This record gives sequence, structure tokens and C-alpha cells, in this order.
Amino acid sequence: MTATITPAAAVTVQPQTPWSTPRAKQLQSLGTLIVAGVVAGVVVLFTGVAGIDGWAVTFFGLSLVLAVVRTAKVGSKERTDQLMKVVVASAAVAAFTPWLSIFGSVILKGYVGVRPNYFTQDMSTTVPDDFLEFGGAIHAIVGSLLMVVIATVITLPLGIFIQSMSGVPSIVAGLFIYTTLVFATDTFSGMAGALALAVLMLPTVARTSEEVLKLVPEDLRSAGYALGARQWRTAFMVVIPTVRSGLTTAAILGIARVVGETAPLLLTSLSNSTLKLNPVDGPIASLPTYIFGYLQIGTEYAVARAWTGSLVLLFIVLVLFTLARRFGGKDKR
Repeated sequence: MTATITPAAAVTVQPQTPWSTPRAKQLQSLGTLIVAGVVAGVVVLFTGVAGIDGWAVTFFGLSLVLAVVRTAKVGSKERTDQLMKVVVASAAVAAFTPWLSIFGSVILKGYVGVRPNYFTQDMSTTVPDDFLEFGGAIHAIVGSLLMVVIATVITLPLGIFIQSMSGVPSIVAGLFIYTTLVFATDTFSGMAGALALAVLMLPTVARTSEEVLKLVPEDLRSAGYALGARQWRTAFMVVIPTVRSGLTTAAILGIARVVGETAPLLLTSLSNSTLKLNPVDGPIASLPTYIFGYLQIGTEYAVARAWTGSLVLLFIVLVLFTLARRFGGKDKR
């Protein structure tokens, strides 16, 4: 007689996550924050509390009050847990409120001047108070990019191998180039501005590159030496290719650090109303000095042009940080 053994049905074991918050409680906490935000907005509109700071303070206080009311009938441990979650979430929202205010102001005020001519024309035949359909900022955009590229070419070879000048104020870098180059030659130029930006860019690239290079396993270097490669050959053929995405991130972060600097450029490159591609042919425009100059004029259309320049600069910085995040997140080989 043959016995037949039937295999038991497979049992699926669900992983236990007792630390996770139930979805219902997550929705309750989110509802608390939404109600607090709406009520805080009403308070700002109809009372003496003014501005985004007033909204943030009111929002934080209301979030605490609503959280206390909502958790009045639960146990002490659950009440503490829920209150802390609301406190942390509302504090995060309040902390990011000034940043959101800056982004909102730049976008709303800068969007007015976004027109095709803004990116294709300079101000050589236009005065600052002309209608926004005339003139543009191509000379400032190209000038900024030109000086940043030159600064990057100067900085990258140095930044990978050295770390110095950390914490140098931007105005000090501008004064250094002014006294050593501009004052000596009696000429403002894009090259002088690029050198000032290179001084500021070098510490960022050096620090980031140093941390990235520390991630290379010592075994890789030892293997290169064991094969008879010299130190420089091991560095260029083994170490740098291993962390090239990290070094790319260092370069992008350095560019993002200096692309919005104004003070050193006021002392070195000044500004101009025409498009220039030669960095040694006298003063050259840049987005920071373009924004600064047109805000100083103060007329309606001049201020609108400055806000649009701020929007363009903000977009460039956001793109740079996005690229840095993308390259920095890649797996190192």
C-alpha cells in the first residue's frame, strides 16, 4: 500500500512593522496641519498679524492646540507620540516657510519679464525704463557663464588636490583680485571676475573632492602600486575614474556656490550693457551685477527686469543642485 503525502499549502508571512503609523492616524495628523494652515491664513487676512512670519507663528501655535484637543481622550504614550509628530511636522513647515516665501516672490515678480527677447537681446540700444518687450539680459547671462567656466577651469585641477582658503568672505576675494590685477592694470574685465570667483570656488571643490577621494579603498591604490604604476598614474588611471561622479558633484557644487556672487564682481568685472565674448576686453556683465544695477535704478520696468534676472539665476542654481544630486547619488564603482 502506497501512502500519498500532500504538501502543505504555502503560508505567506507578512513582515511585522509595529513602529509604522496606521494610515488613519496619518490622515488625522495631516488634517490637523491642513486645518491649522487654513485657519492661520484666515487670521493673517482678518487680523493685525501680518506677513509670512505671522502666518508661520500662528500655524505652529494652532497645530499644537489642535493636536492637544484631538488627543485628549487617548492614552498618555499615544498622546505624546501624536503630539511630537505634529510638533515636528509643523516645525518643519514653519522652517521652510521663509524659503517658500522667497521662491514665491521671485517667481511671481520675475515671471512678468519672461519674454523671448529677454534671452536673445542685450541692453545696448535700450534704456532700463523701456517696455519689457525691448531689450534683454543675454549679455548678463553669457557674461556669468563665461566667468564661471573660466573659474571652473582654473579651480578644478587645484581643487582635486588641495584644500585652502576655507571661509574667505566673497568681498575679500574681490579686494584681493582688485588690488593685484585690476588696480595694477587699471582695467576691469571678465577675467578678473573669473579669478575672483575661482578664489571663492576653490575651497568648496577642495573640501568636497577630499571627502570623495577618501571613499576610494586603499586596496585599489595598493594594487596600482603593486603593478608598478607610479603615484600620479595610479591617481589618474585608478583613483579619479573610480570617483568621477563624486568629483563631478564637487565641480557642480562649486559652480552653484559662486554663480550668484555679486560683491567680488562689483570690484573686478563691473557691468556692461552689450554682449561680450572676450573676457579680457573691458567690463563685462553678469546676472548678479545686472540684478544689482537695475534694482538700484528703481523704476518700474527696471525693477521688473531685475526680478526676471533673479528668476533666471534661481532656475540656474536649482538646475545645478539637481545635477549635483543626480550625479552624487550614483553608485561609486
